Amino acid sequence: MKNFIQNLLRYPKFLALITGGVLSVVIAPIIPLFKKPLTAIAMISAIISGFIGVSLVLRAMLGLDIT
Repeated sequence: MKNFIQNLLRYPKFLALITGGVLSVVIAPIIPLFKKPLTAIAMISAIISGFIGVSLVLRAMLGLDIT
């Protein structure tokens, strides 16, 4: 039973490592785009519009009132 509990305690660490690895792989190619002002503005506006789009879709799916 002790071995089972030790194995269960390893899963949060594994999840954190996998999540960190995925985020680093996704973010690494995007960072050089922020060095030029024109692409930085485009990336920031794309990120903001993405968040707005996701929030509008979730509000519509969940039936929340926008006002």
